[in-house]
This record gives sequence, structure tokens and C-alpha cells, in this order.
Amino acid sequence: MYKRYSDFSRARLLRSQSCERNFILDVAVIETPVVNPTNLPAANIAEENPAPVLPAIDIGELTFELGFWLSGLESFLNIRNHSFADESRTKATSRDWVKEFHLTHSTLLRCSRLTFQLEKYLKQSEECDIFWLKPDELFEFSALLKDSVLLNEALLRAAPLRFGEWTAWSKTLSDKFAKSEVIQKLVRSAEQTGESFLPEILRASLEAKSLSFATASDLRLVLPRFAKVLKWLGVIEKMLKNDEPLKPTLLIFSRIYEQIRELMNYINNRLLRFSDEEDQLFGILDGASYAASIELRKVYNYELAGLAEIRQSPMIHAKIETAFSLLNDSFQLTLVNFAQMIEPTIDPFDVFPSLKAKFERSLNLRGDLWKVLSEVRKAEEDAEKYPLGKLNAQLTEFGEGSMQFLFYKDRETVERFIEEVLITPHKTDLVPILHRFGAYLETLFGQINMRVVLANHPFEYPQNR
Repeated sequence: MYKRYSDFSRARLLRSQSCERNFILDVAVIETPVVNPTNLPAANIAEENPAPVLPAIDIGELTFELGFWLSGLESFLNIRNHSFADESRTKATSRDWVKEFHLTHSTLLRCSRLTFQLEKYLKQSEECDIFWLKPDELFEFSALLKDSVLLNEALLRAAPLRFGEWTAWSKTLSDKFAKSEVIQKLVRSAEQTGESFLPEILRASLEAKSLSFATASDLRLVLPRFAKVLKWLGVIEKMLKNDEPLKPTLLIFSRIYEQIRELMNYINNRLLRFSDEEDQLFGILDGASYAASIELRKVYNYELAGLAEIRQSPMIHAKIETAFSLLNDSFQLTLVNFAQMIEPTIDPFDVFPSLKAKFERSLNLRGDLWKVLSEVRKAEEDAEKYPLGKLNAQLTEFGEGSMQFLFYKDRETVERFIEEVLITPHKTDLVPILHRFGAYLETLFGQINMRVVLANHPFEYPQNR
């Protein structure tokens, strides 16, 4: 029993160390100094050592990444439209906004690094004009970034910084960005890349299927907007998988918020002009707008509220993971609905292969969770006679298996309950723990049952439950 307890403790310790490393990386990104090329040594001390061969630059990916982060920064500077702070207006004007300044600083540094790589590529390329960016334009843009970084650093040295300083800073930087043609070009390019991020099977069906002119026109206008949101969410997914610092995703979520609001406004305006409310497209568009509004409130009014001021990496990871999953799953299922409207025989897993893995994991998790819940209830009802070794073995198996498919915030709580059960030696002391554990598992089971990937697969409760 104690070996099992130590295994769980060791797993939690490793995850805690990972979170600490994530926090250190977050601080490193925020506090990275600006590199001044004029201070570099004139000669390489180790000239006899050949320079490593760097991987070839993907110019398309580079320009997208630069435009992507610039678009997020533009949206984040309008934070008053969708504040991530869970607070009243009085508190907003009195609290320290230094964390928002740190986020803009780290993003400006990221953009400076990407711009340096882009300049280096264009200098070496003989076909630089094909990328609609000329060296002199990039030079002016680079100077703009340098001035912005220096001003940002000067403001950070004046901390604490209040809402008035943030308003002045965000307006100044927004005005500079609005006047920069390079920024507008890069952002438009990134948006166009996102709009082409449709699943190939959906794109092919749209082109091959014989649809009415009105339906085809509506789909060609609305589907790229969904694809663009999924492209932005894909970057967040990559950051989660790579264990990167997650505070900067607030800028991405800022842009996603504006994209979803724009999408909802477009759909609602189109619905008002729809002549036939019985049309299948009308129902799907209406459902898509409603689902987007629900997920928007869940994510921005709850999951991301106050995230800018949170310092604990586990909590940041849990909230970002949940916010990403809510939006990504909802938008993927909406595109599946559009695909099946075009071609009813399309398999959802062919549209998004990742949905199959999510579905199978959720299905296994739900079944295993029900088994654990049932055993916990039985043990609580008659703790004196119930063989606790059986319960401990099942909890250990669950902890090492499908429990890993829970969201991070739920996984931590379940692990603590399992630890309590495993280390409690007296059955009389175990009953209240099992009661709390059973109540939590019942709530968790209900939440898993509501996952969108399980919407068409209701749980079949045993007859003798």
C-alpha cells in the first residue's frame, strides 16, 4: 500500500518540477534582455570550430508566426474590450498592471527575433520581392520594434504601473501598429493562412458537391472563419504539448475572442436575412452561433478570468488546457456538422482524425470512472466488511491508466483523494473520505458525460445500480 502511495507522490513531484520549470521559463521570457548587435565581438574566438549547420528556414511558417503574434499583440492592447481580469472597475484602476506590461515586452522581443530571422533570409534570397516585403520596409519595422521594446523596458522600471499608464501605453503602441504597413501586411497574411486551414476532405466535398448558389456562397464565406479560429487554437495546442510558458497565450486568446465575436456577428446578420428558416443551413448556422456564445462565456468569463495575475504554473496550465479544449472541441464538431450537411456519409473521424483518439479516451475514461465510483460507493456503505485491498488495487489501476485522460485540474484532485484512501489505515476514518471522494467522482462523471465527443453516445447505466 505504501509503495503505491509513494508512486503517486513521485508522479506528482515530477509534475510539480515540470510546472516549476515552466514558471522559470515564463520568467526567462519576460526578463530576457534586448540583444544589441553592435555589442557582438568582432571576431569569433573559436574560429577553428566550424559553425553548426542551421536548419533551413520555412519562410511561410516564419511570416505566419510573426503575423500571428503581431495580431495577438494588437488584440491584447485592446484589453478593455475583453479584460481577463475578474474585477470591478474600481479595482481595475487601482491594481498593478505590470504583468500586462511584461506580456507585451516578451511578445515584442519574440517579434524582434522573428524579424531578425526574416531580414537575414531576405538578404540571402534573390527573390525577396516575391514575399511582398522589401528590406527597407523591414528595416523601418525593426526600428519600430526596437523603440517599442526600449519604451516598454523604461515603463517597467517605473513599476508599479496603474491603469492610466496601461491605457496610455496601449494607445501609443496601437497607433504605431495601425500606421505600419508591414504589420498590416503580416497580419493579413497570417489571417489568410488561417482561413485556408480547412480539413482537406471538407474542402474537397465543398468543391465536388452540387450545392445551390446561395448555400455554396454562404459556406465559402463562413467556413474560413471557423478554420482561422482553429489555426490560432492549434498554436496553443502546440505550446501545451511542448510545455512552453503559457502566459503569452493570453495574447492568442485575445485575438480568438475578436475572431469569434466577428464570426458570431456575421452569422447573426446572415440569419436575419435568411428567407427560409426551415433550411438545414439555417439550423446549423443558428446552432453554431449559439454554441460559440456559450463557449465564449465559459472561457472568457470563467476559465481565463484573472489569469494575468495568477503566478502558480499548475493553475495556469489547468485553465489554459480547459479553455483550449472547450473552444477547440466545439469548433471542430461544428465543422463536422457542416461537412455532414454537404455530404451526409462523411465520417467525423475523417474530418478530424484527432477526434477519434479523443472519443476513445473519453469513452474509456467514462467507463473506468463509473467502475471506480461504484466501488467507492460500495466501500462507503459497508466499510467494515468491504475488502479494501480490492478498492486500493482498482484505484491504483485507475491512477496509472485512464485517469491520465482527465483535465489537469481534475487529475490533481483525484490523485489527492486516492492518496488519502491508500494511506488511511483505519476503516472508521476512511468513511468520510470515501463520502467526499464519491461526491466528487459523481460530479466529475457528469462533466465527462457532457463532453462534445460523447454527445451521440449516452452512457448505458447498469440495471442493478
